[in-house]
Amino acid sequence: MEQETVDVIIVGGGPTGTMLASELRLHDVSTVILERDAEPTPLIRSLGLHARSLEILDQRGLLDRFLAAGTSYPVTGSFAGLTPSRPVTLDSAHAYTLGLLQPVTDRLLAEHAVELGADLRRGTAVTGFEQDEDGVTVELADGSRLRSRWLVGCDGGRSFVRRTLGVGFPGEAATTEWLLGEVQVTAPADEIAAVSAEVRKTHRGFGIGPTDGGLFRAVVPAATVSEDRTTPPTLEDFTAQLRAYAGTDFGAHSPRSLSRFTDATRLAERYRVGRVFLAGDAAHIHPPLGGQGLNLGIQDAFDLGWKLAAAVAGWAPDDLLDTYATERRPAAEDVLTITRAQSELISPEPGPQAVRRLLTELVEFEDVARFLAEKVTGTGIRYDVGDGPDALGRRMPDVPLAHGRLYERTHEGRGLLLDGTDALSVQGWADRVDRITDVGAALEKYDAHALLLRPDGHIVWLGDAQADLGQHLERWFGAAG
Repeated sequence: MEQETVDVIIVGGGPTGTMLASELRLHDVSTVILERDAEPTPLIRSLGLHARSLEILDQRGLLDRFLAAGTSYPVTGSFAGLTPSRPVTLDSAHAYTLGLLQPVTDRLLAEHAVELGADLRRGTAVTGFEQDEDGVTVELADGSRLRSRWLVGCDGGRSFVRRTLGVGFPGEAATTEWLLGEVQVTAPADEIAAVSAEVRKTHRGFGIGPTDGGLFRAVVPAATVSEDRTTPPTLEDFTAQLRAYAGTDFGAHSPRSLSRFTDATRLAERYRVGRVFLAGDAAHIHPPLGGQGLNLGIQDAFDLGWKLAAAVAGWAPDDLLDTYATERRPAAEDVLTITRAQSELISPEPGPQAVRRLLTELVEFEDVARFLAEKVTGTGIRYDVGDGPDALGRRMPDVPLAHGRLYERTHEGRGLLLDGTDALSVQGWADRVDRITDVGAALEKYDAHALLLRPDGHIVWLGDAQADLGQHLERWFGAAG
């Protein structure tokens, strides 16, 4: 039997895997997604998307379908439940949070990947893989094999890919566990809201509120940290903890889902071993405070996708794939830091409560509130792409051009030269980079005559000299063709 061969195999069909597949398919990279579960999970772990993820969706022309399925909320600047009295201003055309249940996000991303030609195979478990200089051979549970040039593990916090690679996953073990349930209730909604508000005055880790289908979603601290967190709690476990914290179980019954999560915090020692990469929860886990996990995975995929496509196409500079780890691992470290901090701030212990009282005053300073909001939303990231002005390495927000707007020009996942001089050239790179001269006022805030954007929208050059531009084109887009 002839062995099937593709460019990239992605293990894991969650949001990180499907976002990565879409990025690869923009560049005609043959891509197979292997998802162990036969059906999409109904678990609602993420409740929405932050500003940077919304920018990414807009950059690829996907935002409208997500907006139609969700509800937009202003960015409040909330950090561990501490909210400034004034709205926070972000430098983004999408300075809002999109309330969207994770199963809907998962479905929309998977649909888009399939529309672009990704081969999503559900109910397909990976049992092993081996790599050599030319590629990776993957063994499946049914005994068949697949061959690819590259493999990416997007298979969650208990990643089979990471464990098979032998990559260390150091960090802190769980000290606190929460139970999460989607249940029907008999108590009136106004009574539930009143009880929840009262409990949360002293227990910020508790919460209950309505979700889709007439159900209520409740989070409550568990009695202990369980040894086997793969086994979901029982309804009896769940209602017992509701009564322990709220004095009532709200008549909870008929659960759609019951699960548990913890404050375990870990970061993979390496993001790449040869031809195998890690992304999303396979590379990092952390408490869910701030709702950053799914967003962080989408942003991992956005960084890796165009670089891996460049390697498949043959034009990637020698160290381009290495920049995935040097850019995204520090971004994950930053998220782990702020989720650890938020975990401490919701503790009822005197020390964390003293810090909480101090931070309550500090968030009233506009710069502090914006700094924390940029951390949570992902809009403050600055990659190390070399020395230069502060804008270098940052993502460029959507801006009006003389005709249309910037993000409308980024749907194909190519580089962009915004040329206010009307005298620069991308000759030799025109198959990878588009030149825009109708820049309007887009460059005014940058005090530059021209700038170069990578396919992910991060600025890697500002200037006006062709020779200098050529060096940076070669640095990020390979040798001229």
